[in-house]
Amino acid sequence: MQAFLEIQGRMIETTGKLKQVQNQMRTKEAEKKRAYLTMEELKQVPDDTNVYKSIGMFVLETKASLMNEQEKKFTDGEASITTLQSSKEYLEKQMAEVESNLRELLQQDPGLARQIMSMNVV
Repeated sequence: MQAFLEIQGRMIETTGKLKQVQNQMRTKEAEKKRAYLTMEELKQVPDDTNVYKSIGMFVLETKASLMNEQEKKFTDGEASITTLQSSKEYLEKQMAEVESNLRELLQQDPGLARQIMSMNVV
């Protein structure tokens, strides 16, 4: 029973980490998309046009400055997503290993499987 509880704890921990990484990836994808769309809109604006950056209020910026900022957000987003993808793949491998360990444990001890199935879930 102790081995089952350890595996269960690892599974819960890994699932939580995996969900966190997936949420971070979604956030970075949204930020990257927003930066891309902003750059596309800025490309259509003449260079001498006044452009404003929203930081709780609007601040006058040069078009080049805003373009550079958006390009940096875009490339930073890509780098973050690549790193998060690696973390996600690692966690998915960990999850598969934990599931395999659990299956192996339950196959080795059918009595444990029956005991787990008879437990009341609170």
